[in-house]
Amino acid sequence: MGFRALVVTKDEGGATHAAVEVVEEGRLPEGEVTVAVEYSTLNYKDGLCLGSGGGLVRAWPHVPGIDFAGTVETSDDPRFRPGDRVILTGWRVGETRWGGYAEKARVRADWLVPLPAGLTTRQAMAVGTAGFTAMLAVMALEDHGLRPGDGEVLVTGAAGGVGSVATAILAHLGHPVAAVTGRPEQAEYLRGLGAARIVPRADLAEVTRKPLEAETWAGCVDAVGGTMLGRVLKQMRYGASVAAVGLAGGAAIEGALITPFILRGVNLLGIDSVMRPHADRVRAWDRIARDLPIDRLEAMIRPARLGDLPELGAAILKGGVRGRVVVDVNA
Repeated sequence: MGFRALVVTKDEGGATHAAVEVVEEGRLPEGEVTVAVEYSTLNYKDGLCLGSGGGLVRAWPHVPGIDFAGTVETSDDPRFRPGDRVILTGWRVGETRWGGYAEKARVRADWLVPLPAGLTTRQAMAVGTAGFTAMLAVMALEDHGLRPGDGEVLVTGAAGGVGSVATAILAHLGHPVAAVTGRPEQAEYLRGLGAARIVPRADLAEVTRKPLEAETWAGCVDAVGGTMLGRVLKQMRYGASVAAVGLAGGAAIEGALITPFILRGVNLLGIDSVMRPHADRVRAWDRIARDLPIDRLEAMIRPARLGDLPELGAAILKGGVRGRVVVDVNA
């Protein structure tokens, strides 16, 4: 029996094309669990996979979608039964194997997380990899000592997916959030998520050769990298930590010196969400259900259908998508 999927093909000239097609179930990859997908979402990686592949996709035709949430249809693993609600993020699904931009997906049972009580599948995809990564970053800052009352916490790339969720979570937990954005028109949106103040991107965009700057931030979730991360490290308070989750501003930390690490004891924490162990995933999703305000989550959502994704994928690569795109794959 066939199901609808957004299929990306590559022609002989190397150009890729994405279109909604009916696919036979026998083409699904191997795995113990088949899921009737209800919702997916859009991440930067999805934008790459909807276009050239960005070096992530190894074979065409391909079905992108690195996240999905839905209901178990069939399972050969005793941990999951038909009717169970589940979430998948990461594990290279949607990159090296078919993903969530389809009405059905088949994956390994080890990759699935039960949907926490208090979340719907739609809300889970409003969170998605971006929000899951944001919560991992917040948890890492907490594990390294961040507590409410310590001072301002900086969030860079705050209007993006990771930044939006990080802003909402940190504000809900009682931290004054300084939200960095290069889009002044997003100020009201960020304040609605709980940001205490807006920091123009230009304030952190210049490379400086100073070994240290004034101690300003009690913690930071950095989704930008590059020059901005180099500046932020010099402005961290003694013993404070930066959770690094992205590289939209570049993979090299421009202008960075060893000084913040050896004179202020600053910690740079790398956050990986793709291969994260199962126990960490369950812990993070339970925290999301508890500590992410649903009303603020709703404010981030932009609804979409499968057919909207090629255009949205191109937009997210240019920084033109705010908040979280939630894809109803059955619409």
